[in-house]
Amino acid sequence: MTDATPDPAPDAPLVRHAHERGVTTLTLDSPHNRNALSRRLVAELHAALAAAAADDGTRAVLLTHTGTTFCAGADLSEAAQEAAAGTDAPTSGPLGLARLLRVVIELPKPVVAKVTGHVRAGGLGLLGACDLSAAGPGATFAFTEARLGLAPAVVSMPLLPRMDPRAAARYYLTGERFDAAEAARTGLVTLAADDPDTALEPVLAGLRKGSPQGLAACKALVTADVLRAFDRDTAALADTSARLFASEEAREGMTAFLQRREPSWVR
Repeated sequence: MTDATPDPAPDAPLVRHAHERGVTTLTLDSPHNRNALSRRLVAELHAALAAAAADDGTRAVLLTHTGTTFCAGADLSEAAQEAAAGTDAPTSGPLGLARLLRVVIELPKPVVAKVTGHVRAGGLGLLGACDLSAAGPGATFAFTEARLGLAPAVVSMPLLPRMDPRAAARYYLTGERFDAAEAARTGLVTLAADDPDTALEPVLAGLRKGSPQGLAACKALVTADVLRAFDRDTAALADTSARLFASEEAREGMTAFLQRREPSWVR
């Protein structure tokens, strides 16, 4: 399912860059597929994060989006094509997502997310990898994997150390949609605000005052548990994700989603 937005021009960037007073803004700009984590968008985001890390003038990265969706997770069109090709346990997708999330977490500069739209599935992993975040009243969140025959395997690594366990159990299992206030209550985001730009002003002002060394050292302290989860679980969770994506049940779930119908197991 995609927004009614034309495909981008072949040479149009899917990740846009801007810089102002120590903050590099990276904008996901692929609204035609709801900013899904396509191979191309992931590659551009890797490059943009590397450039920000190397820029002495950047104190923090602000990650935001165009369109009505921050990130819809995996590009199901790409995933369905790979599944239809009969590839056995394609770990490149899950491992690629794990690498991207780890880059965000290990970046020596704070990454702040500004969310004004929907976040689904793997997009929640990208959000959870960010150090700080603000979500507006138009933001909604849902772990939709179970409804597709999948599980939020790789994205659990940045999420489970930070979310309320009871909330994670409920939303992982039910796929219910929840709002910004609930996302803040559960620890998924830092702030729920009517105006995320205003809410982030003191946050970004504080980051601008931090020294590069101080910010990097402080970030290392608060991400240590998350990185331990990556060291321990990446291989196993990537295998789990790949196995689920390659299953007949997931093929049916992704096909049903793309065809806008209920999958065969719904009663």
